[in-house]
Amino acid sequence: MKNKVTIIGAGTVGATVAYTLVAKNLASEILLIDIKEEKADGEAMDIYQATPYLSPAVVRSGHYEDAVGSDIVIITSGMPRKDGMSRLDLAQVNVNIIRSIAPQIAKYAPEAKYILIANPVDVLTYEFIKASGLPSSRVIGSGTILDTARLRTRLAQYFNVNQNQVDANVFGEHGDSSFVPWSMATVAGVPVKDYAQSLTERGDVKDFDEDDVVTYVRKSGGQIIKNKGVTNYGIAASAGELVKCLSSEIDSICTVSVLMQGEYGIKDVCLSIMAVLNSNGVKTTIQAPITEEEKAKLALSAQALKNVIDQVK
Repeated sequence: MKNKVTIIGAGTVGATVAYTLVAKNLASEILLIDIKEEKADGEAMDIYQATPYLSPAVVRSGHYEDAVGSDIVIITSGMPRKDGMSRLDLAQVNVNIIRSIAPQIAKYAPEAKYILIANPVDVLTYEFIKASGLPSSRVIGSGTILDTARLRTRLAQYFNVNQNQVDANVFGEHGDSSFVPWSMATVAGVPVKDYAQSLTERGDVKDFDEDDVVTYVRKSGGQIIKNKGVTNYGIAASAGELVKCLSSEIDSICTVSVLMQGEYGIKDVCLSIMAVLNSNGVKTTIQAPITEEEKAKLALSAQALKNVIDQVK
Protein backbone atom coordinates (compact mmCIF):
# COMPACT_ATOMS: atom_id res chain seq x y z
CA MET A 1 0.00 0.00 0.00
CA LYS A 2 1.43 3.37 -1.05
CA ASN A 3 0.37 5.62 1.76
CA LYS A 4 2.29 8.44 3.43
CA VAL A 5 1.23 9.14 7.00
CA THR A 6 2.58 12.02 9.05
CA ILE A 7 2.26 11.82 12.83
CA ILE A 8 2.65 15.02 14.81
CA GLY A 9 3.67 14.15 18.35
CA ALA A 10 6.17 11.35 19.00
CA GLY A 11 5.25 10.65 22.60
CA THR A 12 3.96 7.30 23.79
CA VAL A 13 0.70 7.58 21.84
CA GLY A 14 2.26 8.89 18.63
CA ALA A 15 5.00 6.26 18.66
CA THR A 16 2.53 3.45 19.36
CA VAL A 17 0.36 4.67 16.48
CA ALA A 18 3.40 4.61 14.18
CA TYR A 19 4.34 1.10 15.29
CA THR A 20 0.75 -0.09 14.79
CA LEU A 21 0.66 1.26 11.23
CA VAL A 22 3.83 -0.67 10.40
CA ALA A 23 2.62 -3.82 12.15
CA LYS A 24 -0.68 -3.73 10.21
CA ASN A 25 0.94 -2.76 6.87
CA LEU A 26 -1.10 0.45 6.65
CA ALA A 27 1.61 2.87 5.50
CA SER A 28 4.52 2.81 3.09
CA GLU A 29 6.05 5.94 4.64
CA ILE A 30 5.69 7.35 8.14
CA LEU A 31 6.99 10.78 9.19
CA LEU A 32 7.28 11.60 12.89
CA ILE A 33 7.34 15.26 13.90
CA ASP A 34 7.90 16.44 17.45
CA ILE A 35 9.16 19.57 19.15
CA LYS A 36 11.60 17.18 20.90
CA GLU A 37 13.51 16.29 17.75
CA GLU A 38 15.77 13.70 19.40
CA LYS A 39 12.72 11.84 20.72
CA ALA A 40 11.25 11.71 17.22
CA ASP A 41 14.61 10.56 15.83
CA GLY A 42 14.87 7.75 18.35
CA GLU A 43 11.31 6.51 17.91
CA ALA A 44 11.61 6.59 14.11
CA MET A 45 14.87 4.66 14.16
CA ASP A 46 13.55 2.05 16.60
CA ILE A 47 10.35 1.43 14.60
CA TYR A 48 12.19 1.42 11.26
CA GLN A 49 14.53 -1.29 12.51
CA ALA A 50 11.48 -3.48 13.21
CA THR A 51 10.28 -3.36 9.59
CA PRO A 52 12.13 -6.51 8.40
CA TYR A 53 9.80 -8.53 10.63
CA LEU A 54 6.65 -6.44 10.16
CA SER A 55 5.95 -4.70 6.84
CA PRO A 56 8.14 -2.74 4.41
CA ALA A 57 7.95 0.96 5.19
CA VAL A 58 10.18 3.99 5.46
CA VAL A 59 9.98 5.47 8.98
CA ARG A 60 11.75 8.74 9.62
CA SER A 61 11.60 11.94 11.60
CA GLY A 62 11.43 15.42 10.17
CA HIS A 63 9.75 18.80 10.10
CA TYR A 64 6.52 20.27 8.77
CA GLU A 65 7.94 20.86 5.30
CA ASP A 66 8.70 17.12 5.06
CA ALA A 67 4.95 16.41 5.27
CA VAL A 68 4.48 17.41 1.63
CA GLY A 69 2.56 14.65 -0.15
CA SER A 70 1.04 13.19 3.01
CA ASP A 71 -2.15 11.22 2.47
CA ILE A 72 -3.08 11.27 6.15
CA VAL A 73 -1.90 13.40 9.08
CA ILE A 74 -2.47 12.23 12.64
CA ILE A 75 -2.16 14.81 15.43
CA THR A 76 -1.41 13.47 18.89
CA SER A 77 0.29 16.61 20.26
CA GLY A 78 -1.14 17.90 23.49
CA MET A 79 -0.54 18.05 27.19
CA PRO A 80 -2.10 15.35 29.38
CA ARG A 81 -4.37 16.45 32.20
CA LYS A 82 -2.49 16.92 35.47
CA ASP A 83 -3.69 16.81 39.06
CA GLY A 84 -5.55 19.99 39.96
CA MET A 85 -6.03 20.99 36.32
CA SER A 86 -9.62 21.71 35.33
CA ARG A 87 -11.12 20.48 32.09
CA LEU A 88 -11.18 24.05 30.84
CA ASP A 89 -7.52 24.59 31.73
CA LEU A 90 -6.56 21.52 29.72
CA ALA A 91 -8.72 22.65 26.82
CA GLN A 92 -7.08 26.09 26.76
CA VAL A 93 -3.53 24.71 26.76
CA ASN A 94 -4.20 22.17 24.03
CA VAL A 95 -6.30 24.53 21.92
CA ASN A 96 -3.32 26.90 21.89
CA ILE A 97 -1.11 24.03 20.71
CA ILE A 98 -3.56 23.06 17.96
CA ARG A 99 -3.90 26.66 16.81
CA SER A 100 -0.12 26.86 16.40
CA ILE A 101 0.10 23.53 14.56
CA ALA A 102 -2.87 23.92 12.20
CA PRO A 103 -1.59 26.61 9.78
CA GLN A 104 1.90 25.09 9.67
CA ILE A 105 0.83 21.59 8.70
CA ALA A 106 -2.04 22.72 6.44
CA LYS A 107 0.48 24.74 4.43
CA TYR A 108 2.47 21.64 3.51
CA ALA A 109 -0.26 18.99 3.46
CA PRO A 110 -3.37 20.80 2.18
CA GLU A 111 -4.82 17.70 0.48
CA ALA A 112 -4.36 15.27 3.37
CA LYS A 113 -7.05 13.78 5.57
CA TYR A 114 -6.57 14.68 9.23
CA ILE A 115 -7.17 12.63 12.38
CA LEU A 116 -7.14 14.43 15.75
CA ILE A 117 -6.36 12.29 18.79
CA ALA A 118 -5.24 14.68 21.57
CA ASN A 119 -7.79 15.65 24.23
CA PRO A 120 -10.29 17.18 24.61
CA VAL A 121 -10.55 15.68 21.13
CA ASP A 122 -13.96 17.10 20.15
CA VAL A 123 -12.96 20.66 21.05
CA LEU A 124 -9.57 20.29 19.34
CA THR A 125 -11.16 18.88 16.18
CA TYR A 126 -13.47 21.89 16.02
CA GLU A 127 -10.61 24.33 16.62
CA PHE A 128 -8.39 22.62 14.04
CA ILE A 129 -11.07 22.96 11.37
CA LYS A 130 -11.43 26.66 12.16
CA ALA A 131 -7.68 27.37 12.41
CA SER A 132 -6.61 25.35 9.36
CA GLY A 133 -9.29 26.47 6.93
CA LEU A 134 -9.46 22.91 5.58
CA PRO A 135 -12.76 21.35 4.47
CA SER A 136 -14.49 19.71 7.43
CA SER A 137 -14.96 16.57 5.34
CA ARG A 138 -11.22 15.95 5.59
CA VAL A 139 -10.90 16.47 9.35
CA ILE A 140 -12.14 13.99 11.94
CA GLY A 141 -11.50 13.43 15.61
CA SER A 142 -11.00 9.95 17.02
CA GLY A 143 -13.96 10.87 19.22
CA THR A 144 -15.71 7.85 20.72
CA ILE A 145 -14.11 5.21 18.49
CA LEU A 146 -12.07 4.11 21.51
CA ASP A 147 -15.10 4.29 23.83
CA THR A 148 -16.91 2.13 21.28
CA ALA A 149 -14.10 -0.44 21.36
CA ARG A 150 -14.29 -0.51 25.15
CA LEU A 151 -18.05 -0.96 24.96
CA ARG A 152 -17.77 -3.85 22.52
CA THR A 153 -15.08 -5.63 24.51
CA ARG A 154 -17.15 -5.34 27.70
CA LEU A 155 -20.27 -6.69 26.00
CA ALA A 156 -18.28 -9.52 24.43
CA GLN A 157 -16.94 -10.35 27.89
CA TYR A 158 -20.46 -10.25 29.34
CA PHE A 159 -21.92 -12.61 26.78
CA ASN A 160 -18.78 -14.68 26.10
CA VAL A 161 -18.85 -14.02 22.35
CA ASN A 162 -16.41 -12.93 19.65
CA GLN A 163 -15.90 -9.16 19.88
CA ASN A 164 -16.61 -8.83 16.15
CA GLN A 165 -20.18 -10.04 16.67
CA VAL A 166 -21.03 -7.11 18.92
CA ASP A 167 -22.46 -4.08 17.12
CA ALA A 168 -22.82 -1.23 19.59
CA ASN A 169 -21.56 2.36 19.63
CA VAL A 170 -20.92 5.28 21.95
CA PHE A 171 -22.26 8.65 20.76
CA GLY A 172 -21.57 12.26 21.75
CA GLU A 173 -18.58 13.70 23.54
CA HIS A 174 -15.45 11.70 24.23
CA GLY A 175 -16.01 12.42 27.90
CA ASP A 176 -18.54 12.58 30.69
CA SER A 177 -21.58 13.37 28.54
CA SER A 178 -21.13 10.43 26.17
CA PHE A 179 -23.87 7.83 26.03
CA VAL A 180 -24.76 4.47 24.48
CA PRO A 181 -27.76 4.41 22.13
CA TRP A 182 -28.94 1.04 23.38
CA SER A 183 -31.84 1.03 20.92
CA MET A 184 -29.29 0.18 18.18
CA ALA A 185 -27.01 -2.23 20.11
CA THR A 186 -27.01 -5.86 19.00
CA VAL A 187 -25.15 -9.14 19.38
CA ALA A 188 -25.23 -11.05 16.07
CA GLY A 189 -28.33 -9.04 15.18
CA VAL A 190 -30.14 -9.78 18.45
CA PRO A 191 -30.87 -6.69 20.61
CA VAL A 192 -28.38 -6.58 23.48
CA LYS A 193 -31.10 -6.44 26.13
CA ASP A 194 -32.69 -9.63 24.74
CA TYR A 195 -29.56 -11.65 23.99
CA ALA A 196 -29.12 -13.55 27.27
CA GLN A 197 -32.79 -14.52 27.41
CA SER A 198 -32.71 -15.67 23.78
CA LEU A 199 -30.12 -18.39 24.41
CA THR A 200 -31.46 -21.93 24.52
CA GLU A 201 -28.62 -22.86 26.87
CA ARG A 202 -27.52 -19.93 29.05
CA GLY A 203 -24.37 -21.54 30.42
CA ASP A 204 -22.28 -18.89 32.18
CA VAL A 205 -23.81 -15.93 30.32
CA LYS A 206 -24.88 -13.29 32.84
CA ASP A 207 -27.94 -11.09 32.80
CA PHE A 208 -27.24 -7.80 31.08
CA ASP A 209 -26.43 -4.90 33.43
CA GLU A 210 -26.57 -1.61 31.54
CA ASP A 211 -25.20 0.53 34.39
CA ASP A 212 -22.21 -1.78 34.87
CA VAL A 213 -21.32 -1.62 31.18
CA VAL A 214 -21.61 2.18 31.00
CA THR A 215 -19.50 2.57 34.14
CA TYR A 216 -16.84 0.29 32.67
CA VAL A 217 -16.68 2.32 29.46
CA ARG A 218 -16.48 5.69 31.24
CA LYS A 219 -13.99 4.62 33.91
CA SER A 220 -11.64 2.53 31.75
CA GLY A 221 -9.41 5.38 30.62
CA GLY A 222 -8.93 6.70 34.13
CA GLN A 223 -8.24 3.22 35.48
CA ILE A 224 -5.62 2.51 32.83
CA ILE A 225 -3.91 5.85 33.46
CA LYS A 226 -3.95 5.18 37.20
CA ASN A 227 -2.38 1.77 36.67
CA LYS A 228 0.21 2.49 33.96
CA GLY A 229 0.25 6.25 33.39
CA VAL A 230 -1.04 6.41 29.81
CA THR A 231 -3.51 4.79 27.43
CA ASN A 232 -1.83 3.94 24.14
CA TYR A 233 -2.69 0.52 22.68
CA GLY A 234 -6.44 1.01 22.36
CA ILE A 235 -6.15 4.43 20.76
CA ALA A 236 -3.34 3.26 18.48
CA ALA A 237 -5.48 0.37 17.23
CA SER A 238 -8.36 2.82 16.75
CA ALA A 239 -6.13 5.17 14.77
CA GLY A 240 -4.99 2.24 12.65
CA GLU A 241 -8.62 1.40 11.87
CA LEU A 242 -9.24 5.00 10.81
CA VAL A 243 -6.16 5.03 8.58
CA LYS A 244 -7.41 1.84 6.92
CA CYS A 245 -10.85 3.38 6.34
CA LEU A 246 -9.41 6.66 5.04
CA SER A 247 -7.14 4.76 2.62
CA SER A 248 -9.86 2.65 1.01
CA GLU A 249 -12.10 3.25 -1.98
CA ILE A 250 -14.71 1.15 -0.20
CA ASP A 251 -17.00 2.99 2.23
CA SER A 252 -16.66 2.14 5.93
CA ILE A 253 -18.81 3.26 8.84
CA CYS A 254 -17.14 4.49 12.03
CA THR A 255 -18.31 6.41 15.07
CA VAL A 256 -16.02 9.45 15.02
CA SER A 257 -16.08 13.14 15.87
CA VAL A 258 -17.25 15.25 12.92
CA LEU A 259 -18.43 18.82 12.45
CA MET A 260 -22.21 18.69 12.91
CA GLN A 261 -24.12 20.50 10.17
CA GLY A 262 -27.70 19.98 11.22
CA GLU A 263 -27.73 16.28 12.02
CA TYR A 264 -30.24 15.65 14.82
CA GLY A 265 -30.76 19.43 14.85
CA ILE A 266 -27.17 20.09 16.00
CA LYS A 267 -24.79 22.54 14.32
CA ASP A 268 -21.34 24.12 14.75
CA VAL A 269 -19.78 21.63 17.15
CA CYS A 270 -17.79 18.42 16.72
CA LEU A 271 -18.98 15.23 18.40
CA SER A 272 -19.33 11.56 17.55
CA ILE A 273 -22.07 10.06 15.47
CA MET A 274 -21.85 7.43 12.72
CA ALA A 275 -20.00 8.60 9.62
CA VAL A 276 -19.20 7.01 6.26
CA LEU A 277 -15.47 7.23 5.54
CA ASN A 278 -13.39 6.52 2.45
CA SER A 279 -10.23 7.79 0.76
CA ASN A 280 -11.85 11.20 0.23
CA GLY A 281 -12.58 11.66 3.94
CA VAL A 282 -16.09 11.91 5.35
CA LYS A 283 -18.45 10.96 2.53
CA THR A 284 -21.55 11.54 4.62
CA THR A 285 -22.91 11.13 8.12
CA ILE A 286 -25.68 8.78 9.19
CA GLN A 287 -28.66 9.99 11.18
CA ALA A 288 -29.34 6.60 12.71
CA PRO A 289 -32.90 6.09 14.05
CA ILE A 290 -32.21 6.62 17.73
CA THR A 291 -34.97 7.26 20.28
CA GLU A 292 -36.17 10.68 21.38
CA GLU A 293 -34.50 10.14 24.76
CA GLU A 294 -31.22 9.36 23.01
CA LYS A 295 -31.55 12.45 20.81
CA ALA A 296 -31.96 14.51 23.97
CA LYS A 297 -28.76 13.01 25.39
CA LEU A 298 -26.92 13.89 22.18
CA ALA A 299 -28.20 17.48 22.40
CA LEU A 300 -26.97 17.72 26.01
CA SER A 301 -23.56 16.40 24.96
CA ALA A 302 -23.38 18.99 22.19
CA GLN A 303 -24.23 21.78 24.62
CA ALA A 304 -21.56 20.61 27.09
CA LEU A 305 -18.97 20.87 24.33
CA LYS A 306 -20.24 24.26 23.15
CA ASN A 307 -19.91 25.53 26.71
CA VAL A 308 -16.20 24.61 26.68
CA ILE A 309 -15.64 26.11 23.23
CA ASP A 310 -17.32 29.36 24.31
CA GLN A 311 -15.01 29.65 27.31
CA VAL A 312 -11.77 29.01 25.44
CA LYS A 313 -9.93 32.25 24.76
